[in-house]
Amino acid sequence: MTRAEAINKLVERALEEDLGDGDHSSLACIPGNASGKAHLLVKGSGILAGVEIAATVFKTVDKSTEITNALDDGSSVYPGDTAFIVEGPLRSLLKSERLVLNIMQRMSGIATSTRKYAEEVKGYRAKILDTRKTNPGSRIIEKEAVRIGGGVNHRMGLYDMIMLKDNHIDYAGGIEKAIRQVRDYLEMTGKKLDVVVEARNMDEVNQILTAGMKVRIMLDNFSISDTRAAVEFIRGRAEVESSGGITLETVRDYASCGVDYISVGAITHQIESMDLSLKAI
Repeated sequence: MTRAEAINKLVERALEEDLGDGDHSSLACIPGNASGKAHLLVKGSGILAGVEIAATVFKTVDKSTEITNALDDGSSVYPGDTAFIVEGPLRSLLKSERLVLNIMQRMSGIATSTRKYAEEVKGYRAKILDTRKTNPGSRIIEKEAVRIGGGVNHRMGLYDMIMLKDNHIDYAGGIEKAIRQVRDYLEMTGKKLDVVVEARNMDEVNQILTAGMKVRIMLDNFSISDTRAAVEFIRGRAEVESSGGITLETVRDYASCGVDYISVGAITHQIESMDLSLKAI
């Protein structure tokens, strides 16, 4: 499924959830032939995200609506800014209103959070990664918000990367067995998937390096000093990702260790949505 197809599917499912057999509030008091305009008013500060998807919502509800962007996705915004103006049948604007706001408020919150982390690691090689800690059914737009905010998308799901975490390793009988089984699986299926293996200590880092397969090593809950030691020990023989409990206050210190990636679940599941309103004009 392409990105556009996934977004369209999400929008259709969300509209079905919201509309049921009709928007009876609008049907009861808004004439069917009434048209008008509304603008998306920004009431907070941060990074705007979701403008493109908002247009998809309006067009899905009613192809006759017209959207004029004042600001693009990724723009820095402040209270009082207008993101866009939309014009069309009033019933269609009202049908779209809540879904547009729900999407854009959350996406903008995620983009704003991601931008803060991305700014903290400037000057270092580390890229900020998202995780699978997303709202069920909303991953495509939440990961899009990460990208807009300056982060990099990790795997989309369980299907586009092999990631061996602690439970996989323990159930498989250890790192060596797990990696050997992954190698056999990829050869058998012919799949071309990147492989990430979690390490909980320096001994496991060494086991991964000696397993004889090109993988990315994920340093799980390593301290900053242990991360620096691990990067020096790996010496470029594998990509290195830091993960687990990394905050805005510590992310730059982890980046300074020389890791390639830093995954941060908080950028999608511990965010403050941006305050936005769709107002008649």
